[in-house]
Amino acid sequence: MKRRHKRIIFIVCCLGALGFAAWLVFRALGDNLAFSMSPTEIMAKKVSANRVLRVGGLVEKGTLKRDNDGLTLRFAVTDTANTIPVVYKETASHPVPDLFKEGRGCVVQGRVGSDGVFYADQIMAKHDENYMPPEAGKAIDQAKAAKTLVDK
Repeated sequence: MKRRHKRIIFIVCCLGALGFAAWLVFRALGDNLAFSMSPTEIMAKKVSANRVLRVGGLVEKGTLKRDNDGLTLRFAVTDTANTIPVVYKETASHPVPDLFKEGRGCVVQGRVGSDGVFYADQIMAKHDENYMPPEAGKAIDQAKAAKTLVDK
């Protein structure tokens, strides 16, 4: 075999290995990505049940309830236009944050069930009075603007 053929085979093998490594990286990233959405976006789109999502908004007042088992928390997240019910089962590795209260901003990560309920694996609450996740703030502002246009 000529030197030129060996070099071509080497280059093709390196490109194949590089392509396979890139495929592995993108596949791992795709499994771990969580897209942020508002309750309005979830209601407007049919989201697949296996897709991991983050939903941002405000914890609707009067909806925060704890089940008799002491671990299951039920509440609703709203962007003032639409509301999505959320069920969260507290674990030792993911406890409910101390700042998580009604009327405050939060982001929940999990999956939408076939029944339309969002089953959260994790709750993230705002850390001070000035912070709100950018996606949640934007969704709330858009919902308020749409509501004022409808009211006029």
